[in-house]
Amino acid sequence: MRITHQDRILNHLITKGSITSWEAIKEYGITRLSAVIFNLRKEYNIRSEIEKSTNRYGDKISYAKYVLERKI
Repeated sequence: MRITHQDRILNHLITKGSITSWEAIKEYGITRLSAVIFNLRKEYNIRSEIEKSTNRYGDKISYAKYVLERKI
């Protein structure tokens, strides 16, 4: 059985709770995380949190952190 990008990202969300684009690039080589999240949202409740930081040049930036909602 072939492991897909969706499988990898879902497993990451289940085990770690959240993921950012940078983590997806570094750990899995996935450059279009938002497309994977779009497809996963058809079956799972995943929310976006906007994080703020600064880049290497000191510029203010914002990026999405995707969080899997746990069912209680």
